[in-house]
Amino acid sequence: QVRPVESGGGSVQAGRTVKLSCVLTGNTNPSFCMAWFREVAGKEREAVAAIENDGKITYAEAVKGRATISRDRATNLDLQMNNLRPEDTATYYCAADYSCFRGALVARAYAFWGQGTQVTVFS
Repeated sequence: QVRPVESGGGSVQAGRTVKLSCVLTGNTNPSFCMAWFREVAGKEREAVAAIENDGKITYAEAVKGRATISRDRATNLDLQMNNLRPEDTATYYCAADYSCFRGALVARAYAFWGQGTQVTVFS
């Protein structure tokens, strides 16, 4: 069983930077499609950014220019968010699957999810 494990997050002042990390544990495949999503209570889970099996990167419009997703080895995924805004407050989830044929920024494309890490941005 593949399990993403997130770390990072916390309370951050608006305008500052946060870095989140994710490591895949368990029976890992050498090629994964991986992504970050975020969720606010009562709202639909939304995509932040994804890296596909071939290294293609896609960002959601809401974070373009402020987010950087990167992968170190096949199983380590980072997300750096700059110039944070209060509306970035959410639980951030790392997701993975063997491919993203359903869409790299589509939540149902991913079978494996982490427990989430909270990011709170205060003014």
